[in-house]
Amino acid sequence: MNGKGFLLGITAAFFWGITGAVGQFLFQEKDINLEWLITVRLLVSGILLLAIALFKKENIFSIWKNRKYALQLIIFSFFGVLGVQYTYFAAIKHSNAATATILQYLAPIIIAIYFVIRNKKAPLKNEIIAILLAMNGVFLVVTHGNVSSLTITPLALLLGISSAITLAIYTVQPKELLEKYNGTVVIGWGMLVGGIIFSFVKAPWQLEHTIDMEEFYGIVFIILFGSFAAFYLYLSSTKLIGAQKTSLLASAEPLIVVLLAITWLGTDFLLIDMIGGICIVFTILILSKKDKKPQLK
Repeated sequence: MNGKGFLLGITAAFFWGITGAVGQFLFQEKDINLEWLITVRLLVSGILLLAIALFKKENIFSIWKNRKYALQLIIFSFFGVLGVQYTYFAAIKHSNAATATILQYLAPIIIAIYFVIRNKKAPLKNEIIAILLAMNGVFLVVTHGNVSSLTITPLALLLGISSAITLAIYTVQPKELLEKYNGTVVIGWGMLVGGIIFSFVKAPWQLEHTIDMEEFYGIVFIILFGSFAAFYLYLSSTKLIGAQKTSLLASAEPLIVVLLAITWLGTDFLLIDMIGGICIVFTILILSKKDKKPQLK
């Protein structure tokens, strides 16, 4: 494996993992407004990514000159970028970063089921194994093996599943766009447009309280490292070692989140939660055996 590509991919996973933990800190310790954070994160990250594309002399406006691709970009911005950002952070707010991240990693299973239905063919053996393993993982995480109770609220579970669905959309929907245009341009516009749309929900200037230094550093990290840098590093890694290997490196994210949630935030995370999380993340390894098509994280 290309050493530079490996380093870039694992660094992206590391940044994403820290971002989840920082998000939990901001929501639960600082009571920061969820909608405001999403708006600011998307707007600033989108502008930075497009600035990088301009610096590399990419034509960032050509995508809007084609009605078909412009419509696809708007759909990607709303259902993919904005959808996954909001549901993931909302799941963190209503549960914790570790649980939200583990549930989000159901996305590969949703993608596999989608292609089985779309192609109208029976699932392969490894797909069936992965689906059963993922279902078992979710069961352990949300019930701790007790069918009569949930360890998280129904809302948190719904948001976690929604995060996986929107991540699946985020991964599959822009395939044609990414074949036609530079990935930095597509994701940059996706974030910027998503931020503009969400500004009608919570404008970036609508602060509800004075931000202290801990909040400021947390917000800066989420924007600069958890969004702009992580996505750029991930795309760079994909170019060097391929999407399949990069996506496997990204599966280190849940482990990083769990470790930070336990050691830094004091989140209760039992052995059975870890087993459930391993079941879900392991499905990526199973599905990757047949997945030869490039995918976007």
